Amino acid sequence: MLLDPGPARAGLSVRLDEAHHYDLEVSGGVAAVFARIGPLRRCIAHHPVPAGRVTLAVDIRATRHPGPGSGPDTVAFSVETSEAIVRLAELDGRYLSTEVATGFTGRVLGMYVTDGSAAFDWFDYEPASWCTTP
Repeated sequence: MLLDPGPARAGLSVRLDEAHHYDLEVSGGVAAVFARIGPLRRCIAHHPVPAGRVTLAVDIRATRHPGPGSGPDTVAFSVETSEAIVRLAELDGRYLSTEVATGFTGRVLGMYVTDGSAAFDWFDYEPASWCTTP
């Protein structure tokens, strides 16, 4: 997703519900990853970014193993500027699961602005190769 936050606070969220979500947020020249699990909200990582457009990315990877089912997944966040790609955090996906948080809808990915006005240029989704059928 390409974002020009300007003076706003904006980002990309992986969300199960209001009390269970991971956010990659850009504000005031800093990209930061926040984890909200129940009543706790913590900044997990942060990195300075130059003013202007940045690319935000989330990569969700399942742990595959032999036999039925799969292991826990990871939710990784990165930010790309004209200078570099920085992997900010890799978090345990179980905290955003219906088994942990209950509920029935599953995860939602989305863009958000919580303060001010920001410009989103594009959002792209690419399914993992193991999700596609031959």
